[in-house]
Amino acid sequence: MGLIREPKNVDFTVQSIPWTEEELIDFRKLMTKLKAKNVRKKLPSVKTRKKV
Repeated sequence: MGLIREPKNVDFTVQSIPWTEEELIDFRKLMTKLKAKNVRKKLPSVKTRKKV
């Protein structure tokens, strides 16, 4: 596979824009909801019978 060159006058580098406080608050609320939903409940322990 060869190298892919950037076309002239096209820049593929992307600079991320910092999040606003409002966006951060919304994101944190969403993440807490998702984490609470995805918590796995503990499975009941299985008791084994002893061989007599």
